[in-house]
Amino acid sequence: MALTPEKMEEIVTTLSGLTILEVADLVKKLEEKWGVSAAAPVVVAGAGAATAAPVAAPEKEDFDVVLTGSGDKKIQVIKVVRELTGLGLKEAKDLVDGAPKTVKEAVAKAEAEEMKKKLEEVGGSVELK
Repeated sequence: MALTPEKMEEIVTTLSGLTILEVADLVKKLEEKWGVSAAAPVVVAGAGAATAAPVAAPEKEDFDVVLTGSGDKKIQVIKVVRELTGLGLKEAKDLVDGAPKTVKEAVAKAEAEEMKKKLEEVGGSVELK
């Protein structure tokens, strides 16, 4: 598909009408689709300008809580996973046995840190992604 000047103008107009949150969501979806990261600042050289100021990436608001190991107290970790997720005993056990596994996705930072703390208190190892 060729990008005509009219099509390019249409895309610019559409993007100009988006809110910051919508742009951040769009960036996230494009990163996932293309398997890239927009975290590195892009420097643009234009007529009369040596460089453009780097754009700060928006601070991450949602985190995935990933159990990376159960440690020595596997039963305690299973109990905490059940408490945090509402899973049944078999499902929670399968999650713990299959570590590294995501316990919960798209959790607010404070809630994710609380979940991590609870799991680590009983011997589990956790990453926030």
